[in-house]
This record gives sequence, structure tokens and C-alpha cells, in this order.
Amino acid sequence: MEVIKGVGEMQEVSLHLKRAWKSIGLVPTMGYLHRGHLSLIEAARRENDIVIMSNFVNPLQFGPKEDFAAYPRDPDRDSKLAESAGVDYVFAPSGKEMYPENYSTHVEVKGPMVEKMCGRSRPGHFRGVTTVVLKLFIITQPDRAYFGQKDAQQAIIVRKMVTDLNVPLKIIACPIVRDADGLALSSRNIYLSSEERKQALTLPKALSAGKDMILNGETDPKRVQERIIKMLESSSGIRIDYVEVVNGDNLEELQAIKGKVLLAAAIYVGKTRLIDNIDLEV
Repeated sequence: MEVIKGVGEMQEVSLHLKRAWKSIGLVPTMGYLHRGHLSLIEAARRENDIVIMSNFVNPLQFGPKEDFAAYPRDPDRDSKLAESAGVDYVFAPSGKEMYPENYSTHVEVKGPMVEKMCGRSRPGHFRGVTTVVLKLFIITQPDRAYFGQKDAQQAIIVRKMVTDLNVPLKIIACPIVRDADGLALSSRNIYLSSEERKQALTLPKALSAGKDMILNGETDPKRVQERIIKMLESSSGIRIDYVEVVNGDNLEELQAIKGKVLLAAAIYVGKTRLIDNIDLEV
């Protein structure tokens, strides 16, 4: 495995691989790898000749009051895990390498899918995501890019950008990986105290209760949403950011539960913001 820090060098390597007719799978990460990231690498390894993992904490997707400076980082550990999982190249640029002085170009998807859920709570977040992701696509030239289903809204927005801009690659959303207690894996889980982690478990339980309602025949999205909210409110340590029951393809509101459905929520447990979701076909 090789670690590459320069944009020009990574792009040169990628173009050389493409000229050799090698398929490339990209796993974009912000580092501090966990089993969820490793599952993306494993999927990329199965489906491509070459696997590139990016390791870059993107400042553009953090708001002024968010945890960019404190976001967990351990690049040496990340590289060891990446190599053991089968990564061929780690692209680990600096902030100045990605956004040099006088950088002024951004990529932004417009419309309701960006304005709700995390887009409403974190203004400008998805503009930062789509900007860095398109740069990574141009630099690494992947045939496929792998994202976690836990960030379902992000995957849907990136797929929309790729479609609108005719970017020649496939976006693949891989299943959520959970700890034994049901909590979705996240780099931010390390912020939780033992008591806060117990409280956080209400999130996957509430979403599962909503799913059970649908599987038992409930067709009113408002009733499912209310059930999830009620369960979350039963935990005194949780502050709700949002709870949504929406179309799983485009995040549009549902008049009735039918087709692909996404149950999604974001909460605060102490100072830690957690997201989770369940998608299903009805």
C-alpha cells in the first residue's frame, strides 16, 4: 500500500491506472476508521482491481460551531487498518493541498433534498460535501465510489450531483454496520460517556419501532413519525434534531407509506450529534 499526499501525484497515478484499464473503487473517509469504513473497503475490494481510500477531514463541511478541530484523527492507525483491509492507495492530502490560497469554487446541489434534515440543521454542510467529493472524483478517477447508508441523505445528494453533472461513475451505498448493542458505528461515538451511550441506544430502538409499525400495516407516515418521536422523548438525555419518514430515493414527503421508505433521525446526546436511519421497501 502507498500513501499519497499530493493532488498532482494522486491524479497522475489514477490516470495511469485508467490507461492500463484498471477499475478503481474509491472509499472517501475522514479517517478514524471503524468497522463501518472497513466494510466499504471490503466491498470496493471485491468489485474493483484497485482500491483508493481518501483520508481527509474536510473543513468545508463543518459549521463554525462544529467539531472540526476536535474531530478524532489517527492517520497512522488508519493506514494500518486500510492496508490490512486491502487498500492499494491512501490519498491523504493536507487542507492547503485541497484548498490552496485563493480557492473559490464550490459545487452545490439545490432543492428540497438539501434543505431538509441535516441540510436544515447544518447550513452549508452539503455544499462542503459535494465540493470535496467531486474534487476526489476528479483526482482519483474512480469507476465506483462507496458510501455508508448511515449517511443516507449524503449518498442521495452525491448521487444526484453525479447524475446532473454526468460524472462517469457509480455511487454505491453500503449497509449500516452496528455494534452488538445496536448503535450505528460512528467516529463520534467516542465522545459518548457510558451513560450517554445507554441513552443513545434509544435512537435505533425508536427507528426499529417505526419499522415494525410499517411491517404491521401502518400506512400513515405521520403516525410512524409520532411514534419515533415519542420514544426518543422518553429518554431525558436526548434532544431531538429531526425525525423524518420520507421517500427513500429522493427524500420527498410521503402522503402514504409505499415503495422505498426511509426512516431517519438525528439527535443530540449531551454535546454529541448522532444520526441513524432504516430503509425498507413496502
